[in-house]
Amino acid sequence: MPRSRRCSASPSGDTHVTRQPTRKPLSLLGWGLHARPGAPVTQKPFVSTNGAEQPGGTVDFVVQDEYAELQRNITDYIERELRPLEAELDPEKDDVPIELRDKVRRRSAEFGFYAADFPEDLGGSGLPQLGMVLLREAAARTGCRLAGFTVYGPEGPTGVLLAGTDEQKKKYLTPLITAEKSMCFALTEPDAGSDAQNIKTTAVKDGDSWVLNGTKHFITNGKHADFALVFAVTDKELKGSGGITAFIVESSTPGFEVGRGQIGMLEGEGQFELIFRNCRVSEDQILGGPENLGMGFYAAMQFLAMGRLSIAAMCNGIADYCVKLGIDYAKERQAFGRPIGKNQYVQGHIVDSLVELKASKLITYECADKYDHGDAVIQESSMAKLYSTEMVNRVVDRMIQVHGGMGWMRELPLERIYRLVRIFTLVEGTSEIQKYIIAKSVGL
Repeated sequence: MPRSRRCSASPSGDTHVTRQPTRKPLSLLGWGLHARPGAPVTQKPFVSTNGAEQPGGTVDFVVQDEYAELQRNITDYIERELRPLEAELDPEKDDVPIELRDKVRRRSAEFGFYAADFPEDLGGSGLPQLGMVLLREAAARTGCRLAGFTVYGPEGPTGVLLAGTDEQKKKYLTPLITAEKSMCFALTEPDAGSDAQNIKTTAVKDGDSWVLNGTKHFITNGKHADFALVFAVTDKELKGSGGITAFIVESSTPGFEVGRGQIGMLEGEGQFELIFRNCRVSEDQILGGPENLGMGFYAAMQFLAMGRLSIAAMCNGIADYCVKLGIDYAKERQAFGRPIGKNQYVQGHIVDSLVELKASKLITYECADKYDHGDAVIQESSMAKLYSTEMVNRVVDRMIQVHGGMGWMRELPLERIYRLVRIFTLVEGTSEIQKYIIAKSVGL
């Protein structure tokens, strides 16, 4: 069995539950890291605080050497490969050119990081979701502006496509895993944000085809996607309970138009409208084939659940990075003849952030661990997303306060991060929607 080491409570400390995943064991590519042949993931029984085995009791939190090495490898990769590219970016602009984004994605795919949690036979590395969470967290913890492109986001592969036909997986999923192509997730509409079942885009059967009409908005990567996963109403009576279908629509399809872009707090291309005007697709473009007619809403909920877990991991890494900045500054900055970190008010900002960060990590790790064991994680993913996104906003705000006037200046990264993290309480379901989902999960 691989060795394990206890986690520390340092701002960059990493912890996770060590239970045997039911999914494929760890197998990694790139940057000098390969799983030892036949090496199992560490398995430990549930134990009580005094070490006595206790079914269903307290979980022992450790970090496995494979995962610790994986985190070191992606950090090393970012520092060696991406820092020089980051230095070439215009510090006065938030946006990263699409050409550079694609370059980083393809390079990261070559090293095995980009879609490491997808099956090996499709081009991934078979990494359990817990490992992917730790990978995302480590990438975000570097603070590199290009780190977010080392692992896939909404433009990349989605587990929803694993429900596709063999032909669909070969044609669409594999090129996403290798970062040769990109996609977009087209669910949100002007009158259907949080209430996703209220979408108005329709798909009407016409012979062997379906004709799509409607408008989507706030679509990430909408302008650059090779294809869109489009959700449309195929039965107005059933709606979300079997009346919404997911279609794979290539961007070159007649009737598929990219509308206006909308820019948010971060400068750049922003989000896009997608307009479908008598856009005709074949039955083969239904995700999973014609037998999956009406299953689109369930696919959308699966996409959002895993997206929430990914966001939580990223928020934890960003918060880790910001707390480290705050600690370093509190040790170096002098006021009234001593480091400002000796003042209790400053200590309070840092300590509160450390405690919340630790709690957020554990919530996120538990969610990933349950997923790896085949459990439903609707409640857990909403908890992880809710807590981590609210937490990172509080943490960045506190670390700006620790830095004083310098924290507000563009000379430091905190000002940009402050604008970046605000979106996280909105995307993949607002904080209010997460609370609704959690309340509903306990019968309220």
